[in-house]
Amino acid sequence: VGSTVDVLDRMRARLADEFPGIRVAGSTAPPFARSMPDEASERIVDAVNAARPDVVWVGMTAPKQEKWIHQNRHRLRVGLLGPVGAVFDFYAGTVKPSPPWFRDHGLEWLPRLIREPGRLWRRSVVSAPRFLARAVLGAPRQARDR
Repeated sequence: VGSTVDVLDRMRARLADEFPGIRVAGSTAPPFARSMPDEASERIVDAVNAARPDVVWVGMTAPKQEKWIHQNRHRLRVGLLGPVGAVFDFYAGTVKPSPPWFRDHGLEWLPRLIREPGRLWRRSVVSAPRFLARAVLGAPRQARDR
């Protein structure tokens, strides 16, 4: 679930080449929007349940993919739901992954931020530090009680 039709098609072709016995139960490219429209979400949940996959990979960018999984996990009949972010684009070859040194040192985000500052600056400069502070210091009581 996620990305574009072109990326999903490229992934299917590569998967078929690398893993000839794999069975892809389906794929869908949801609309690009800040949040998933209810009717699109309903269609995806219905399609996933009809396909009966063992695993569903969700690549819709953070935090949209995590929110979608959280909102729909109880409705999906799957063994594993995995948020994967840009992995679809990396696997399809449409986005170049960060060099190995950056990945090995926990800095995979840095070259991506430099390449796409307009899209990634808020996540890297605002959201990530806020998340780390909450994780280390503990979330405020009202956030934990939701």
